[in-house]
Amino acid sequence: MQLKNLATGVALPLPDDLLWTDEHAWTPAVASVSYLVTGALLVQSAVRQAGRPITLAGAIDMAWVTRATVAALYEWAAVPLGVSNGRFELTLADSRVFSVAFRHGETPVEAEPVTGFPARSDDDFYRLTMRFLEL
Repeated sequence: MQLKNLATGVALPLPDDLLWTDEHAWTPAVASVSYLVTGALLVQSAVRQAGRPITLAGAIDMAWVTRATVAALYEWAAVPLGVSNGRFELTLADSRVFSVAFRHGETPVEAEPVTGFPARSDDDFYRLTMRFLEL
């Protein structure tokens, strides 16, 4: 699995055992239901063009990343989405590829030390959760 920064071309390898926790919790169909003044039901329905959430998380005993990887992710997540910045290509372990941005409306990157106390070395391991939005 990898995350490629489209602005710089730099690719960051990620563990293949990160789980896509909300893969089946989204539907492309969206609807608005309301009643007209006459009492008739009005249903407006369409297909979403983008915006699918992609949350990747590691279980407690897998998908660990180094502190250096966490630092790079925090740096990338700090860039707001623009025409040429804040856009990434996410390649999953099964070779599916998505154009994504970090979900800034939520915490885009969460990391906690595996050992339970603050890491000091760039080689120390963290459990990772990343939140993306498909573009």
